[in-house]
Amino acid sequence: MITMIQKRDGREIHFTPEKITRAIYLAANSVASQEGKEADYTTAELLTTKVIHYLESHFDATPNVEDIQDAVIKVLIEEGHAKTAEAYILYRDQRSRIRNSKSRIMKAIGQITYADADGEDGDVKRENANIDGNTAMGTMLQYGSAISKEFCMNEVMNPLHAKMHENGDIHIHDMDFMNMGTLTCCQIDLNKLFNGGFSTGHGHLREPQDILSYGALAAIAIQSDQNDQHGGQSIPSFDYYLAPGVRKTFKREYIRNLSRALEVLVDDEIDLKDSLENQIKAWGMQPEIDMKQEYLEKQRTFLHDTYHIGNKQMDLIEEFAYRNALKDTDKKTFQSMEGFIHNLNTMHSRAGAQVPFSSINFGTDTSSEGRMVSKNLLLAQEAGLGNGETPIFPILIFKVKEGVNYNEGDPNYDLFKLSCRVSAKRLFPNFSFLDAPFNLQYYKEGDPDTEATYMGCRTRVIGNCCGPEIVTGRGNLSFTSINLPRLGLKHGVALNGKFDEAGFFQELDEKIDSVIQQLLERMAIQGQKKVKNFPFLMGQGVWLGADKLNWNDTLEEVIKQGTLTVGFIGLAECLKALIGKHHGESDEAQALGLKIIGHMRDRMDEAMNQYHLNFSLIATPAEGLSGRFTRIDKKLYGVVPGVTDREYYTNSFHVPVYYHIGAFEKIEREAPYHAFTNAGHISYVEVDGDPCNNLEAFEAIVRCMKEAGVGYGSINHPVDRDPVCGYSGVIEGHVCPKCGRDEYKSEMKFEKIRRITGYLVGTLDRFNDSKAAEERDRVKHA
Repeated sequence: MITMIQKRDGREIHFTPEKITRAIYLAANSVASQEGKEADYTTAELLTTKVIHYLESHFDATPNVEDIQDAVIKVLIEEGHAKTAEAYILYRDQRSRIRNSKSRIMKAIGQITYADADGEDGDVKRENANIDGNTAMGTMLQYGSAISKEFCMNEVMNPLHAKMHENGDIHIHDMDFMNMGTLTCCQIDLNKLFNGGFSTGHGHLREPQDILSYGALAAIAIQSDQNDQHGGQSIPSFDYYLAPGVRKTFKREYIRNLSRALEVLVDDEIDLKDSLENQIKAWGMQPEIDMKQEYLEKQRTFLHDTYHIGNKQMDLIEEFAYRNALKDTDKKTFQSMEGFIHNLNTMHSRAGAQVPFSSINFGTDTSSEGRMVSKNLLLAQEAGLGNGETPIFPILIFKVKEGVNYNEGDPNYDLFKLSCRVSAKRLFPNFSFLDAPFNLQYYKEGDPDTEATYMGCRTRVIGNCCGPEIVTGRGNLSFTSINLPRLGLKHGVALNGKFDEAGFFQELDEKIDSVIQQLLERMAIQGQKKVKNFPFLMGQGVWLGADKLNWNDTLEEVIKQGTLTVGFIGLAECLKALIGKHHGESDEAQALGLKIIGHMRDRMDEAMNQYHLNFSLIATPAEGLSGRFTRIDKKLYGVVPGVTDREYYTNSFHVPVYYHIGAFEKIEREAPYHAFTNAGHISYVEVDGDPCNNLEAFEAIVRCMKEAGVGYGSINHPVDRDPVCGYSGVIEGHVCPKCGRDEYKSEMKFEKIRRITGYLVGTLDRFNDSKAAEERDRVKHA
């Protein structure tokens, strides 16, 4: 007679037949209710008796829970209750998923709680280099993320998609935000916010009236918008947006300095400021950096008639006012840009757990005011933070365009030269290239909304089958990445001795089909959210079309302006698995790589036409993902040379970081993939030493990217800092070249700033294990 059973954790407890009866009754009742009936509890009791008889005849020892459940299913089927058995199996699976989910949550909470981000077991706390996992708020954010992921996996998502994610076939990015319905990112139109001011939800901010306020409100806008989204924020045309602030400041400083000069010449107490401003309104024009002759003539007439100022004195007054106004405006613009950068490296978003992910595109406004913004933004980046630290945010992106700043004689050529100098010292700006054919097709001269812009992570949003093809007010809705190396292993020479091309593309299409459906299901969740759920992004009309909605309106129509994106990782490892070589070492592999990525882009274009939504392809910015896929595949397939023998998969379509190749050749190899990846891309070149010592070579690499057809690129190089003396540059060995301090003889170590993705730059101790391994493997491109 059975009196005890064994639980899954090994504990033995008293056997209670009534639990079997209740489980059978619930399964039977779920079947009966579909026909409007109710199950018979007595039948459930009789079936329980048969289950007990079966257990007693087959088990001498104490049966475990799984044994009992198997016995229930067997008796139900043999007694003619197949539908009840099926319902019981579904109930059993559901309970198993809930149980496994609870187990995973508790394990994750334990890891987050007890791991030290600085220790060997702290990789779980370094998944995102922009979050300090050791802080209370960082830990709380990770708690919420772990629980939300499990909820989405078990209660929100299609089980097929959840299984594909868990198995490592795909990776659903930012899954923890799925049930909240947040969008990924947005390109913010600051003009729209500045015109009349805006609200952050805790008070209204008036329209800014000088460049200092413009810079402060720009930072607040970025911070506020990030609190409504799970991705980053981009300013598409920073110089254009802040130029009016420079113009307002110059006007104020010009009138102030004009008043100062007049006070020397006129004995009477005068209030030139008010009287001149009234005249300016009447004239319909105002003093500007590029002073118009028509304005000066009106001003001279007014000053002569009102204060009897002669021509010689007028020349002195105007020269004094203009010179000092220009100097004061330039100084205030630098202070504004300095404050802007300092704010974005210190202000917090998302419950105080991280600084805002922010990107600033600039460099094409040729007005004097716009040029002053760009110049001082670069100079503030070059100056660094308070103790000489390299700013992590915002990611500066200089837009390169022939006829604007690329060639000598272009109006902003000096800014291009300055951007190279600053990037050589501070890693930023990165460079986007408006003349790349896939960017140039949207470009309309004089319309910054048509200048293709990027977010630091590489995201690009401009093409639009649902509305205007502009950058402002739009962003990515969500994206999911496909594990290409796994497909290579399943269909390639590495494990099978031959390349099954048809099988590879067939399974790739199956994965793409599943991801398309997953993206559509997630979009349906997002579309059911309301304006009030995103009080800044939607409530302040930042997102394109949101200003036409009411507080309780849903978002189905306006989010169509965004992109639905499929990504990929590890093209190099995929090619190694398929044919034994990657695209950096073989023309055959390059041709196959372009065929694979070109096919993926074709599938996105087909989906766009089928659903009339902005499906697109991104070269995935892999941080934690590169290590996650590799760990899973290594367990499945073992260590496969060139594929799973490292701790990471190669970033998107990049030539592997460990492969020795010249800088120009690397650029030429990667450039064709930019045309296929319309949702975003980036190419890096890794150089050794201090590029400030060879700016000509640095600029040559940037020019090579432009001429090769790269859309977005950057140059990686070491940026070291001694936190004691503040030296910033390259520190060879363990002795500071400025103060002579020996790092080995001090607890205060040198800071080693490195880039791990387009967005994320930081000290090596903040990287997760896979990215730290990738950084160690990087070779310097000649």
